[in-house]
Amino acid sequence: MWVFYGLPFVKPDSILLSTINGIGFVIEIFYVLIFILYSNWAKRKKIFLLLILEAIVFIALVLGSLLGLHGKKRSTPVGIMCLIFNIAMYFSPLTVMSRVIKTKSVEYMPFCLSLANFANGSVWFVYAFLKFDPYVLIPNDLGAVSGVIQLALYAFYYRKTTWYDVEKLPEFQLPDNAARV
Repeated sequence: MWVFYGLPFVKPDSILLSTINGIGFVIEIFYVLIFILYSNWAKRKKIFLLLILEAIVFIALVLGSLLGLHGKKRSTPVGIMCLIFNIAMYFSPLTVMSRVIKTKSVEYMPFCLSLANFANGSVWFVYAFLKFDPYVLIPNDLGAVSGVIQLALYAFYYRKTTWYDVEKLPEFQLPDNAARV
């Protein structure tokens, strides 16, 4: 959706949004293909259904904005949808954050993902602040705040975390004839 939002006939002077998010979209296609290739049928079915639903929403948004709206009016509904999905993306780690607080362990919250969340939100916040684009500004401001909260949780609970060695746990023991790396 960000690729579509950044196109000149939707939001003039925002081609940077389209190019960067277009590259990210291509990378994401490879990631999803690898996931589908190595997942079981139940997970594949779920992913296919979600992709179909996403495609339907995207096609409806594109057709509705191109056929029903003209000029600068196109950027509002597309920007609102991008804002909603971007906020959902940034706050999806909330379930993990609640688990960190309950268990007092950061074992299930990857540091690099939290750092990337903060960095991504911060960089796009600065871009949106300079261009004053509220549809980019609002979710990325919230994303930067979400990243700060994740990093603060990580710093607070890092020393309290009990790190488990996977090979020492009974359910992860390899058979005697398996090669150990």
